[in-house]
Amino acid sequence: MPGRQERVGVLLEADTVLDLQLAAEHGLGTTDPRFASMLALIRGGQSAMALAQQLASAAPRPALCPRDAVALAAPIPVPESIRDFANYELHVRQAIRSSMRLRAKASSDPDATFDGFVKAGLLDIPPVWYEMPLYYKGNRFSCIGHDQTVEWPEFAQRMDYELELAVVIGSTIRNATAEQAMDAVFGYTIFNDFSARDMQSRETSFRMGPAKGKDFDTGNAFGPCIVTRDEVADPYDLWMKVRVNGSERVHTKSGGMQHDIAKCICHVSRCETLYPGEILGLGTVGNGCGYESLTFLSEGDVVELEVEKIGTLRNMLGHRR
Repeated sequence: MPGRQERVGVLLEADTVLDLQLAAEHGLGTTDPRFASMLALIRGGQSAMALAQQLASAAPRPALCPRDAVALAAPIPVPESIRDFANYELHVRQAIRSSMRLRAKASSDPDATFDGFVKAGLLDIPPVWYEMPLYYKGNRFSCIGHDQTVEWPEFAQRMDYELELAVVIGSTIRNATAEQAMDAVFGYTIFNDFSARDMQSRETSFRMGPAKGKDFDTGNAFGPCIVTRDEVADPYDLWMKVRVNGSERVHTKSGGMQHDIAKCICHVSRCETLYPGEILGLGTVGNGCGYESLTFLSEGDVVELEVEKIGTLRNMLGHRR
């Protein structure tokens, strides 16, 4: 937008953005504090969204801007929190296997060491994974958006992407029922959980983490936008793709979660309050990252995550320092 200020916009078409604050000024003759940021809009609830829809329908010309004239920041530059689930069995199974392969590779006899891991049951998915949604907490201050560059952390050798659908919480809830959980969903976005796999493997050998393997500036990419809940009839039936430098790595669907969205939200909200603007990553889909095949990124690689109804999130991996 003019002066490169941070603004809240509505993607009307592929090539047009509506500046909500400018639309309010021209349509209502005044600014509205609920359009000061995406968090303010989400916290504004149904009345704020109704006004946003009214302004989008009117689309006053002075508030319109060509899509190529704006840079898309992370939809919520600093979310209230980030939680990320491990929710797809194929991904979990293959990721555990890859982790054990990397650990075995550091030994004097990798094959024998790996066979020992297998016999010890270290490749088995722990029963608790089937019983409850499991997640870690990410760094909410390290978010970037579409077309922004990901920093290659100096401690990393093996960098990776992750294809995830994410939920944005839209209302305050605690001890939610399944119905309340879904009513609390504001919308959906794409999450690329960039990861330093060598650091992550070292950390999890202590049965803690992930920590620094995912905690570095620019490591959490979200975007290109948030699509409101009413625009996604079935979040379990969305086509999802990964392309690296234009080459397709996976083409799959969002279905097959071990624990559905409502169960994930209910679990997190047990004895804990969730607030508008929190983000829940629903888990990396099977074959949705390079870790599963031990295929990692290189400097300058361009990663595109595409999810039906949401769009494409594109980021480039920077150079090593």
